[in-house]
Amino acid sequence: MACNPDVLKHVPLFGLLDGDELAVLSGQVDVVRFDPRQRIYKIGDKDSRAYVVISGSVQVVTVDEDGQEVVVDNPAPGQFFGFASMIDGTPHQTSAIAIEATECIEVNRNDISVLLQRKPMAGMDLLTMLGRQFHASQELVRVRSSRHPNEIIDEEFRFGDRIADLVAHFGGSWTFIISFLLVMIVYTIINVRLGRSAWDPYPFILLNLFLSMLAAIQAPVIMMSQNRQDTKDRLRGELDYDVNRRSANDIQGLARKLNLVAEKVGDIEDLLRDKRERDPLVPR
Repeated sequence: MACNPDVLKHVPLFGLLDGDELAVLSGQVDVVRFDPRQRIYKIGDKDSRAYVVISGSVQVVTVDEDGQEVVVDNPAPGQFFGFASMIDGTPHQTSAIAIEATECIEVNRNDISVLLQRKPMAGMDLLTMLGRQFHASQELVRVRSSRHPNEIIDEEFRFGDRIADLVAHFGGSWTFIISFLLVMIVYTIINVRLGRSAWDPYPFILLNLFLSMLAAIQAPVIMMSQNRQDTKDRLRGELDYDVNRRSANDIQGLARKLNLVAEKVGDIEDLLRDKRERDPLVPR
């Protein structure tokens, strides 16, 4: 289905093209529709087509060294995928699947060639937008590969959260306990020796008031720190779950391969058994 130039205006990749360039390009490209869970292309396909998402959702995946699928990108409307293989004419290194009903602009090398022949300056505009997208993707990969859950939590820390952690850390240490005991001992000794002129005579009502106020403030502050620690533990648990799930997938993959090997061995045994029955000279 032919593409409307107005649709191309809302695609960031073609955002720098003028009206004439958009008209030329719209006459070349097509709009294609994909059903939910329909494969758009797979790893190794040698077609020279790339796609720009108009609506819907697409998942781009690859296979790592362990044979597990890894999600590379989830292009949103206006974003593209498959352009690297389209430009250099190499087989696709990823697979693309439509997660839901999706509309895409289909672009091939011939479409770009016609555009550049008629509007040579459009090439610089496309290269500029492609460079921005590639830099954004590289930055996303770099950030994702180097981020740690604790770093993400630290970035979300507010000043009050840091104070709560410091209070909880100090309040749960021997330094606090010993210092607090020394202060109370000195406080009581001074007030006992001052006798009737003491500002807080026995039974030290003022000291009890201070201790009650300290406990009332310290308890919620420590609970704030514990809540933050619970968040860290939850993130660590999610990471452990991902690792365990991947390990389980690896084990299942090995089990499937062993089952295939066992089936092949069984087929070979059946073949040898048939040959022995047909030819008595076949060694047993």
